[in-house]
Amino acid sequence: MNQNFSDPFSQFAAMFQQYQLPGFDVTAIMESRRKDVEALAATNRVAFGGMEALRDKQVEILRRTLSDLENIAKQFANTSTQPPFNANEVVQRALHNALADMQDIARTTQQTQAEAYALVSKRMEDALKELKASIEKPKS
Repeated sequence: MNQNFSDPFSQFAAMFQQYQLPGFDVTAIMESRRKDVEALAATNRVAFGGMEALRDKQVEILRRTLSDLENIAKQFANTSTQPPFNANEVVQRALHNALADMQDIARTTQQTQAEAYALVSKRMEDALKELKASIEKPKS
């Protein structure tokens, strides 16, 4: 990969260092911003993984529901008088499955949000420590 595009932070740091601004540690500032971008990218990966998990769960729910409907339709087509299944049982099973599915989706969403929040919180703590360290540095 071309070095010019792989690390823009070092390019900015080199550009700003030529101005020799007193009291500014350009390297530390650029390193901090690089860490911010990395934390944002990690958070986006977690969020995308959560969206993929939700998509997969929804596809699973749809396939199971269609399979259940197909089985009911086949049973209904094979009988000429009374349906060979109890409608109350079918409704209860469908409601039970729907509730379980909603709980799975809520759990996945909550887990994804917690992971993303932890990443952002960690970066915010680190950024605060970096700021405190830069303020507490003795001036030479």
